[in-house]
Amino acid sequence: MQINWPPEHCDALREYLAKGMSFAEAADAINAKYATAYSRNAAIGRAKRMGLAALDRPKRLSRVPRQLHATQLRKNAERAVEAKPEPEPEPPISERPERVKLRCVQIMPRHLSVIDLETGDCRYPYGGDAEDEPITFCGHPQREGSSYCLGHFHLTRGPGTASERGAIPVALRLVAAA
Repeated sequence: MQINWPPEHCDALREYLAKGMSFAEAADAINAKYATAYSRNAAIGRAKRMGLAALDRPKRLSRVPRQLHATQLRKNAERAVEAKPEPEPEPPISERPERVKLRCVQIMPRHLSVIDLETGDCRYPYGGDAEDEPITFCGHPQREGSSYCLGHFHLTRGPGTASERGAIPVALRLVAAA
């Protein structure tokens, strides 16, 4: 870490800022010219100590091309275009399937309120679909490593990505905490 900037580096910083370069661009230009490793924040701090106010700087008049980064940016943009699949158009509302309510017929829930739930009870919700309908929970013993009993665990794990599957337990934990 270099504490004191040599005078030629300070002069270059003053010159680049007068041309309207940003602090990041000025630091990159000085690094390229003098083989240093100044950061944007180092340039800001030095300019402040030199009394160069950011408000006095002219707006962007010119810009030194960042050749080192331009090729990398171009490659990243090309990869992003190649990797991005075409989104499928959404079907009209009239053609969308009706939302399925997930309920397990093999399990008779205990219909416990959130206050009555104890550690180790299944957190699978029932009710709350209609206005003023209370929300109760299954209440059977949880499967190890899950918030649900065995039947509800398998019911909530369907196709989709791990983050899509993980969204339901997170939402239930928020409801249970409320």
